Amino acid sequence: MAQRIGLISDTHSFLDERVLHHFADCDQIWHAGDIGSIALAEKLALFKPFRAVYGNIDDKTIQTKFPENLIFEVERMKILITHIGGRPTKYPARVKAILKKEKPAIYICGHSHILMVQSDADWSNMLFINPGAAGNEGFHKIRTIMKFDINDKKVENMKVIELGKRGAG
Repeated sequence: MAQRIGLISDTHSFLDERVLHHFADCDQIWHAGDIGSIALAEKLALFKPFRAVYGNIDDKTIQTKFPENLIFEVERMKILITHIGGRPTKYPARVKAILKKEKPAIYICGHSHILMVQSDADWSNMLFINPGAAGNEGFHKIRTIMKFDINDKKVENMKVIELGKRGAG
């Protein structure tokens, strides 16, 4: 059965209430790290089934609840989520080792605050996704989140949602 995914990263303790509106039709919410507060994670987890990894700004409470790397399957597609993950052609050695071992179909990371979606030919056309940043901390100008469907080993209906300028909302 197809799954609609809401993808968010780098909230840094700030949750724009519009995120809940945009993710209302999602089956799951995935957070690619730098959550910022356990209260934010709990709010999202109460709203929808929630998966997350911790990021470099997350404290021990978040680090105990969420892993550094998350590997799982949805609709027969293997997913890898980590926070600090580089980008195509520039993955850190730690990530390359995981990619080589796990061979995910979709690789998601955050950290850079740079929105990027790209098929990576060097890794069997793995889909690389960084949803940008949804919080107010950092250098990004526009806060972003993403939605997409996973349906029978295919990613469909991918959408970037702009939440407005950093510091607004």
